[in-house]
Amino acid sequence: MNWDDIKIFLEVARAERLSTAAKRLTMDASTVSRRLHKLEESIATKLFDRTQDGHVLTPDGEMLLTSACKMEQDAQHALSSIHNNNEENCGLVRIGVTEALGNFFVSPNLLTLQQQHPNIDVHLLLFSRYVKISRNEADIAIAVERPKSTSMIVSKLCDYKLQLYVHQDYLDHNLKQYPQGITLDNLAEHKWVTYVDNLIFTDQLSYIKELDRYLSGELKANFSSTSIISQYFAIKSGLGIGILPCFLADQDKSLIKLHSQDITISRSFWLVTHPESKRLSHVNTVWQYLKQLVLEHAELLNPKE
Repeated sequence: MNWDDIKIFLEVARAERLSTAAKRLTMDASTVSRRLHKLEESIATKLFDRTQDGHVLTPDGEMLLTSACKMEQDAQHALSSIHNNNEENCGLVRIGVTEALGNFFVSPNLLTLQQQHPNIDVHLLLFSRYVKISRNEADIAIAVERPKSTSMIVSKLCDYKLQLYVHQDYLDHNLKQYPQGITLDNLAEHKWVTYVDNLIFTDQLSYIKELDRYLSGELKANFSSTSIISQYFAIKSGLGIGILPCFLADQDKSLIKLHSQDITISRSFWLVTHPESKRLSHVNTVWQYLKQLVLEHAELLNPKE
């Protein structure tokens, strides 16, 4: 069996789309397809069901994926040890994280890690879905929902708050219609910025449902996006009211927090890694650094007001 064919198989299994896998592999899609067929012929089994939605693993494909991921991890760990001559805290750590936490919290706070451990390289991978640690998509994942897998190491990272925000431009534009401002009674009448409801990958992002008990009517979204960053810029442009993580919105002084004493939404982040990865000194160092980071910035993640 050709290891290069296994690497192609792994990339297609992770991407679930031939074109995406080909781009990551810097290969033609036709070449990737041909190599997959060659691999299937060599082991006399079908590894993927080709559907309109992409390449879906068959039961045999799932079985090979488990073994292939283990092979890949073992090879990476061995190469890392050889390359670094078993030097402590030296190597690459891939952190899979949501775009808001990655862009507005993790990325701006990596300087100290770099200064303390200059031989640790970080790849920050932004996902708008679950990070598949079991498929070796990252060394550490910061998840918005506790994983159900019992084979991974899971630790609660922190709680964080979300609240309602609006820009002054929106208030000024609606001053004549609402001279009394945005109240709990008229909250549902305003324009809202939200997630695209049927494309949310976890209920943890379904914030609007928690507002029902505060609203006197049905909330209607004027603008929706699958991206929290897009929602942030929409709110900042005066497009409407929206719910944002405090660690993101409180850093922007142009945004106004609404009804912070009455409405607060809380969520949690979870650290996830594979047991084999956690044994590597540079992965464990980043793991511990992230845990210390949330303690140092507790007020940003969980503001008291």
